Amino acid sequence: MSTSEESREPAAGAHREASVSRPGPSVPPHSCAVDGPAADLRGMTPMSPVGRLAATVDRLSREVRAAQAEAEGRALIELAKGILVARLGCGPAQAARQLAELAEQSQVTPLEFAVDVINQAARDRVSEVTDAFLAATAAVRNADTADGPDGPDGGEAGAGSAAVRLRAAESGALAAGDTQSVADALLEQALRPLGAVAVAIWAAGYDGSLTLAGSAGFSAAEASRWRYVPPDVTTVARCGLTERAGQWITSLAETGLPSVGRHQYPDGGRVAVPAGTGGRIHGVLEIAWPAPLAPQPPQVVRQVEALAELCAHTLESYVPSQAAGQEPRVVPDAVELMDLADGLYDPALVLVPHLDADGHLADFRIQHVNKSFLDPAGRPRAVVGGALLLEAYPMAAGESELFQNVERVYATGEPFRARRLNLTALVDQVPLSAVADISVSRHGNAVLLIWRIEDETARLASLLQHAQRLGRIGGFEENLLTGEITWNGQLFDLYGRPQSSTPVPLERLAAHAHPDDAVAIGRFLRTLLHHRRSASAAFRLQRPDGVTRHVRVVAEPVLDTDDRLLVVRGAYQDISAQHWTEVALAATRDQLAHTEQQAIERARLTLQLQHAIMPPAQTPLKVPDLQVAVRYRPAETEQLVGGDWYDAVMLPNGLVLLCVGDVAGHGIEAATSMVVLRNALRGLAVTGAGPGQLLSWLNIVVHHLTGGVTATAVCGLYDPARRTLRWARAGHLPPVLVRDAQAGPLPLVKGMLLGAVAEASYEEAEVQLAAEDTLLMYTDGLIERRDRSVEESLAQLLSTARPAPSTLDQHLDRLLTYSRSDTDDDTCLVGIRVG
Repeated sequence: MSTSEESREPAAGAHREASVSRPGPSVPPHSCAVDGPAADLRGMTPMSPVGRLAATVDRLSREVRAAQAEAEGRALIELAKGILVARLGCGPAQAARQLAELAEQSQVTPLEFAVDVINQAARDRVSEVTDAFLAATAAVRNADTADGPDGPDGGEAGAGSAAVRLRAAESGALAAGDTQSVADALLEQALRPLGAVAVAIWAAGYDGSLTLAGSAGFSAAEASRWRYVPPDVTTVARCGLTERAGQWITSLAETGLPSVGRHQYPDGGRVAVPAGTGGRIHGVLEIAWPAPLAPQPPQVVRQVEALAELCAHTLESYVPSQAAGQEPRVVPDAVELMDLADGLYDPALVLVPHLDADGHLADFRIQHVNKSFLDPAGRPRAVVGGALLLEAYPMAAGESELFQNVERVYATGEPFRARRLNLTALVDQVPLSAVADISVSRHGNAVLLIWRIEDETARLASLLQHAQRLGRIGGFEENLLTGEITWNGQLFDLYGRPQSSTPVPLERLAAHAHPDDAVAIGRFLRTLLHHRRSASAAFRLQRPDGVTRHVRVVAEPVLDTDDRLLVVRGAYQDISAQHWTEVALAATRDQLAHTEQQAIERARLTLQLQHAIMPPAQTPLKVPDLQVAVRYRPAETEQLVGGDWYDAVMLPNGLVLLCVGDVAGHGIEAATSMVVLRNALRGLAVTGAGPGQLLSWLNIVVHHLTGGVTATAVCGLYDPARRTLRWARAGHLPPVLVRDAQAGPLPLVKGMLLGAVAEASYEEAEVQLAAEDTLLMYTDGLIERRDRSVEESLAQLLSTARPAPSTLDQHLDRLLTYSRSDTDDDTCLVGIRVG
């Protein structure tokens, strides 16, 4: 029997053992869970035509699967034989016999022993994953062996099947001609035993797009719909591309992310792992599960990462298929990129990856330095070209994260742009910094790094230009020897002239100004040109378009060593907005001053009128056994001239009229209304009517003759012979009686506000006074407070009025002094004391 024949049966047997050990739902071998017409095939007899056809199809399917398993096993056994040939120095036949003998001694199949030989020789990612997986499951295998070796994953058979699956998947992926075959091999050999139902291999484009390079387990229609994902579209694969550790999603429905097969497996778990080699990410491996995915052990995570690395080898040479009529996409290599860099006006570096001994990205080699190269440290091109990026610019790995950004661009293909990035270079261990705009992009297998160092002179010139534009300033310089005049663009705009026109010399400045400003311009020119001193002037500039602008010009002379005048330089500034603002402010100030003067005069006249009628004190009345005193306190604010009034007069019938009142409001109208009421009450009192009737007549006067004002009042008639007081009130506070160190208000009588209705009646009351009694009438300005009620304020007044001083004048002055009113209202106070 030949070597290939010896290995054929073990390979098939090993494949059957591996297939038995796969986890997943319990399905009989070769069973088909179908519905509809295909389900009727189960009832056909083996001898019927349909039954024979079904048996033939089933037999051919088994043969195809057996052939595939045999081919995969044969490839691994042939690889193990090659390793033995190299190590033992023997021929192929002797290596085959040695492999069979060693497998028999180890009591394993030749295929499992071949995989073990490959793992020991390779020591690659797959072998590391296999060792970790076998070590983690050793306890489980020992427990299964103790229970019996015939279980589905019992003993060494289950452990060996894991290694066989990984190596079979690797063999199938490397032998596959395209990514579609790689996807089929990964799903069948390595992922179905993990419970996965579908796999997608995405190729990352240079613009950040994703192309479905191969898939298995998804329907053809679904794969066709997802054949291309544009850049910046967030999907599960996109998230896996940007995360180095990948995405492990428990349930796709919880994330809401779109992905291929979302409708087929809406609640299933998803895994998206970047597929990269040598520091460059070529795409993403996406795996789908039919149900929510539980947290996986580290061994499974490493197994999936190893499979993603297998995909990366295939994606390295993957070329997307072109649609009909579409131009093929040409990826420039490093040579073409060098030509492109030489055509740039900014400094540019062409970088190629530099890998370490293990094939990992360690640095970037500066392959080319373009002709416009300007090193931040001032080094020539020859020093930088050919060096490693971190050797030439070690600070690139510092705070600027320039190296990390270059590494990310090379890995993902997404370009990087940054403005005003701080570049630092070490020169003799001294850090030199420069501010630059950075652009990094990947082209094929190379990276183009471009920077534009910010020129301080250009930056300051740009800053000055913006300052002149915002300040509406135009600069000029005039050479008096050659006659050459230089204007900037802002000055042409200020003059309203095109920049192609001839600038205006200083000696012709008056011709472009208002005639009334000729004197100011002449004084400016004499100071500047004859006295050779700096000068300034403000004038009205008349532009060709008929617009007049208010302008200020400032200039200074430049003298040579012999004190001769050579150049005059200066600036014009448009101050039109400032001028009109000052004019408006001046007019407003004049108007406010005039209005304030009018208000002061009006208040002065009102106060004079009020004092003429209502003096702060008046000559005492000469009444036997009666003291009469009055006080008037104007408002603290002169503009608040009020309508409070009082009166104390001897009537012809021998009675004394006592009254106080308050007209609502302030100002001239309130003052004139107060005069009307006071004089009207005096005139009505000579009729001999009582206080209630007097207030009824006064109400008619207020309602009909004062323009709709309202007022309050309290009116009393004192009879000196009987020592009685008849009184009435119209919405006013009642009088206060002070007797024997006790003070209290008189009982209220009915009486409504003056002017509220056309006719009103007022109730009267009479009080008998005794010797040493004091009666007080007052307006609300004496007690009113904003933070207290009237009752609380009245209680404060009573406590102040209770201790009666020796004289009535002292009593009234004490009440005004200790008043706690805070309304800035005027106050009237009338007091009588019986002798």
